[in-house]
Amino acid sequence: MGRVTLITGGDGYLGRRIAAKLLEETDSRLLLWLRAADASAFLSKQDVLAESFGRFEGRVEYCYGDLTGESPFDGIEPASICRIVHAAAVTRFNVDEGTARRVNIEGTEKLLRFAERCGALERLGLLSSIYASGMRAGPIPETPFVNAGFANHYESSKWAAETLLFEKYAHLPWRIFRIATAIADDANGQVSQHNAVHNTLKLLYYGLISTLPGKPGTPMYLVTGDFAADAVCRLMSVSGSERIFHVAHRREQSLSLDELIALVFEVFGTDEFFRKRRIPRPLYVDEEAFELLHSALGAFAGGVVNQAVDSVAPFARQLFITKEVQNANLIAALGRDPAPDASAVVEATCRHLVRTKWGREKDRVS
Repeated sequence: MGRVTLITGGDGYLGRRIAAKLLEETDSRLLLWLRAADASAFLSKQDVLAESFGRFEGRVEYCYGDLTGESPFDGIEPASICRIVHAAAVTRFNVDEGTARRVNIEGTEKLLRFAERCGALERLGLLSSIYASGMRAGPIPETPFVNAGFANHYESSKWAAETLLFEKYAHLPWRIFRIATAIADDANGQVSQHNAVHNTLKLLYYGLISTLPGKPGTPMYLVTGDFAADAVCRLMSVSGSERIFHVAHRREQSLSLDELIALVFEVFGTDEFFRKRRIPRPLYVDEEAFELLHSALGAFAGGVVNQAVDSVAPFARQLFITKEVQNANLIAALGRDPAPDASAVVEATCRHLVRTKWGREKDRVS
């Protein structure tokens, strides 16, 4: 196949979007690595991707493995790989410690060891998170982070993967993309994969929670999947290595928690079902009060509210921390400030969620 770009997690939320942009906007040849335990699971995933990428036949191939396996990349010829985008990861805030370690840390090291064998490697992009900063408050620069403690195992595993790269594999032509939380696929508010943000919005819409952890002024860093994928593709093409990019808004461009809630309730208020129930905005509570609520709901295992709160709880501590995310490297490399309007994206996302009842119904807007 010649010189190719390897994308791990090629069928994941960002991996698939990055692949689509590279195929549509460049002449790159891709090798998409998919997580699969066996050939049957791999073929099922490949068939799904082939429906989307069929018109690019000849420029895309597929392979598979498991980051928890001993040698997940043994089936790839390293001499053909000129670029790598490592998008494979567990990205849930409520991931358990063991899974986070095996996939996000040990799995990343297996990828980095493979990268060392790629003699023609020009660029290696590692997808990370702005929450690799952990509990750090104040300025969040595009530099390596020290361990500031973490709200959950996802954050700590992303920090550990970055640190592993700095300490043992810094000789590789690396760049790190710290990406904010995806609230929508695109500026139109389409949502194909739900996360803790969407679960929280669902709780609020159905009146299932009357309190919310956090401080009203805490900035919320939310982006679209399209924005993140586009930034990664463009930044993989710029020259230079050993660079960190924050694929996120700056603080002054972001909504505060209270501004976010106000906008959400404004949009929900246009819906007759929501309006008739006269649901009040939630009261902000401190960490201790929220933990008491979380513990109390633990007695109702399997309940809808309990499941939703469980998905929010691992991130709750971040809602008390004022981070001032910086993105000067991003803007300098792209030559412009590409961040979409945060208010417009949140409004469009809320409208989509209400129209589709959080994915249960077909979107009535084309």
